Amino acid sequence: MSGRPSRSLLRKYFLALFAAVVVPLLGNGAMEAWFGYRDQRAQLDVLLEAEAHAAASRIRSFIDNIRDQLGWMVQIPPAPGAEEQSRLDALRLLRQVPAVVSLTVLDGAGRERLRVSRVGLNQVGSDIDRSAEAAVVGARAARVWYGPVTYFRGSEPFMTIALAGNRAAAGIVVAEINLKLIWEVVSAIRVGETGQAFVLDAQGRLIAHPDISLVLRGGDSVAARPLLTLRDAIRAGGGSAIGQDAAGATIIGAMASVPGVNWSVIVHQPVLEAFGPIYRALWRTIALLVLGTAFAGLLAYWLARRMIGPIRQLEHGTEQIGAGHFDHRIAIASTDELGRLARRFNAMAAELALSKERQERIARLRRFLAPQVAELIDSAGDDSVLEGRRVEVAVIFGDLRGFTAFSAKTPPDEIMQVLAEYFDALGRVITAHGATLTNFAGDGLMVLVNAPVACPDPGGTAIRLATDMQAVVRCLVSDWRARGYTIGFGVGAAMGTATVGRIGYENRFDYTAIGPVVNLAARLCSAAENEQILIDGALAAAIRDHAGLVALGSRAVKGLDAEVAVFGIVPRNPAPVASGPGESETFPPGPDPIAEIQAASRAGVA
Repeated sequence: MSGRPSRSLLRKYFLALFAAVVVPLLGNGAMEAWFGYRDQRAQLDVLLEAEAHAAASRIRSFIDNIRDQLGWMVQIPPAPGAEEQSRLDALRLLRQVPAVVSLTVLDGAGRERLRVSRVGLNQVGSDIDRSAEAAVVGARAARVWYGPVTYFRGSEPFMTIALAGNRAAAGIVVAEINLKLIWEVVSAIRVGETGQAFVLDAQGRLIAHPDISLVLRGGDSVAARPLLTLRDAIRAGGGSAIGQDAAGATIIGAMASVPGVNWSVIVHQPVLEAFGPIYRALWRTIALLVLGTAFAGLLAYWLARRMIGPIRQLEHGTEQIGAGHFDHRIAIASTDELGRLARRFNAMAAELALSKERQERIARLRRFLAPQVAELIDSAGDDSVLEGRRVEVAVIFGDLRGFTAFSAKTPPDEIMQVLAEYFDALGRVITAHGATLTNFAGDGLMVLVNAPVACPDPGGTAIRLATDMQAVVRCLVSDWRARGYTIGFGVGAAMGTATVGRIGYENRFDYTAIGPVVNLAARLCSAAENEQILIDGALAAAIRDHAGLVALGSRAVKGLDAEVAVFGIVPRNPAPVASGPGESETFPPGPDPIAEIQAASRAGVA
């Protein structure tokens, strides 16, 4: 038992403190991570989009510079005999613009006038008709035409640019552009420490990348597939998106378009680098959680250890109080809840001790007082009424007739059943009249009226009590006789001055009366026949107007020098008397009691 509270409290306080410390940390960490992620994502969107637009602008400038250089070739219509000058201008352009691989100049009708190349033969005045080629048609329609990206020998990316002069007579210039040189523009782009950029054409083929080997694969769809997937995700999301680069690393990127050529410039940064501040904040939160958890566990263990001692005292005190040791006190001097609980336990023990003492007092008083009298004495807290004194009392004795013969031939359980019915019925009657039952003696009992609690009419109360006692037992006698038991009941009562009080020793006291009146009442009970109530002259004088009072003459009583006048009480039309809980019956009419008493008097029966 002693180990159980500590384990329970340790678990309880650990969980409580864990929740008190860790939950706020978790909430703070989650909020910091979430809002940090949102802020970092917004910053990344702005940064990556700015870098993407800057890269797109530099690539556009690269293309525009080539276009502007080509514009010098078709600024004015060619004059007759100026082929050599045109050739020199074309060679000068190749030196100034390294990205131009070949240059073809056409007249207004679309016939080739000049062709200059870095990798092929130069031609002048070939007059080849190229008017139906896509580059010529596109330049005539929009003045500037950008052809699709092609890969020379399946490796290097190329693009055709066609530019028409301001006048149709100025002709058209068509140039083949090596896009490999865009690598210098893309390689110069850096986002953070390791962020990069790459360029895709409209079909999603890789045009430029810091890793030139990826570009020289000639639009390898396998290498460009994750980059194309990232571009589609950025287009779908409208901002930045997370994907993978060609090496399979997780990146976050943003995109900008290059006007005219419909290329996509994508600037990206590794996720680990981009969200580095968030990850560091998460690690700080995790460290705080670990420290908080350890602190909560240590604090819970310390508190549980501090509480084990007082709880064991409370447990031991509870066991002692439960065992009835109400004098036990719990010594906890703290002013916290445990201290208040210990003081409550001590107060409860004191109250239980008082309650136990009170119950014992009431139990002792109820042995010879009516329950209401015992409660009255206990509530007043004064038992001086039980002290010895002389007072006028009415003494009533009741005894069964023929009980000795009955008990000699009847089984014990039946004897005890008869006595239980008998004393239960008389006990209720005595209690109802507020009399004091002093003791039982076998099948007899002794009752006092006017002691220890005073009664305004002790004589009348005694007669009414004796009459009701005889009436209630009469119902029992009728039932007993139906079962074959020959038993009767006689009552004797006397009134006079007696010494009343407690007698006995430390562990056992009885309340009783001592004096001639007690002896006289006992003798009258012994002389009473079945259904008889015999009283002395003093009690008869107190009820002189009683309708059932019958004088039976004087009798010599053992223990008294002079003869005593004896009277009988004959109840008329006895009322129904409850013979048990919830039962009521009327004693059936029998022989005339007055005639029986007078006959007994004439026969000299005492």
